[in-house]
Amino acid sequence: METTTPTMSGLEPLLSVEELSEYLGVPIKTIYDWRRTGHGPCAIRMGRHLKYASSDVRDWIAQQRERRPGTPADRR
Repeated sequence: METTTPTMSGLEPLLSVEELSEYLGVPIKTIYDWRRTGHGPCAIRMGRHLKYASSDVRDWIAQQRERRPGTPADRR
């Protein structure tokens, strides 16, 4: 996720599955597993492709943060 500013068209940047995988440092398979089990960030379906809004990814990451070291994050 190199930028979070709107593009020239004024739209929020969208990440592909591959870009999200690289950004989070997890295998592509993990992204698909999270999607299947409902644990990952929300996706946007564009035909056969999945895209992830950078704001959704940021929000999801914030939800994963531990409230205190060694305690699980609140699952909303």
